[in-house]
Amino acid sequence: MPQDIKKSPYVTNTPDAALSQGAIITDAHPDELRRALDEACNYRGDVTIVTKAGTSIEGYLFDCRHGTTLETSSVRLIPTASTSLSGEEKVTVRYSEIASLTFSGKDTAAGKTWENWLKRYAEKKLKGEAASIE
Repeated sequence: MPQDIKKSPYVTNTPDAALSQGAIITDAHPDELRRALDEACNYRGDVTIVTKAGTSIEGYLFDCRHGTTLETSSVRLIPTASTSLSGEEKVTVRYSEIASLTFSGKDTAAGKTWENWLKRYAEKKLKGEAASIE
């Protein structure tokens, strides 16, 4: 029900599920925010952070720096709109400044597990097709 979604800091099918594309975290408890940001750091797609000041930052989250408090903890992103090919343009946001976190971009490695690759490789070999390591 819609009111249940508003109460939960996670907008996913189950709160214990791994966060994936489309998940939105708002008004989270500090521990839940830390968990979500850790998952965002391992996510291979873009995320969108909206700060408490209302600024929206979309980009690839590549670094979580854990401090003892939300004020001393931060994340670093390479913004999607960055014009720097080397990724030199980085944005740092303190955990305490985050109002919401959205897993907005597609996880580019989703479904590309070793097991899936091995299955496709075996299927090609059984059909007599050329199966390469690439």
